[in-house]
Amino acid sequence: MSSSRMSSSLSTVASQGASVRPHPLRRMLDASFHAAGAVGAACIAVICVLMVAQSLGRQFGVPTGAINDVVAWLCAAAAFLTMAHAFKHGDFVRVTLVLEKLSPAVRRRYELASLTIATVAIGYLAWWACVFTYESWQFNELAQGLWAIPIWIPQLSFAIGSVLFLLAVIDEWWIVVQGGVPTFVRLVEERHAKGDFSSDL
Repeated sequence: MSSSRMSSSLSTVASQGASVRPHPLRRMLDASFHAAGAVGAACIAVICVLMVAQSLGRQFGVPTGAINDVVAWLCAAAAFLTMAHAFKHGDFVRVTLVLEKLSPAVRRRYELASLTIATVAIGYLAWWACVFTYESWQFNELAQGLWAIPIWIPQLSFAIGSVLFLLAVIDEWWIVVQGGVPTFVRLVEERHAKGDFSSDL
């Protein structure tokens, strides 16, 4: 192959790679969902460490009552911060017995209707989560446990997780509106194509 033809081929490949490069907004959203999921997973790991520490503390007579409050906050954080990531990766329980029997066009309409309802419901949740957290900050409300910290601090995970979940649902709604395959469907199909059915168990 001549050098001119090789350089032409390389430029074509480079232009194709540039054309499929994700939009900056897409990269930012995906990074946010991934980061929140990682923080949620870290919360679960910290819960494990705290539970072991509490068990050892009881054996040696060390007061560990405040750990119960921290574990409760971390459980809430782990649940809400991982929702967007789990949703995008198809790890939510979905009843697809009807959808699998529909034609692609009809299935797209059903997916769009479901995502529209989900957007409204989760938008309501996110709105009140933010209002609830803001009011706790505004009135300087303290936690009613052994560790009296401002309650808005642990409530932030509730608000942030709900907003990220809302963004994830809106993102999927927009993908379906444009005629694309939902991410949660595409990723599950990719895992199944590789022989990975672990998420279905």
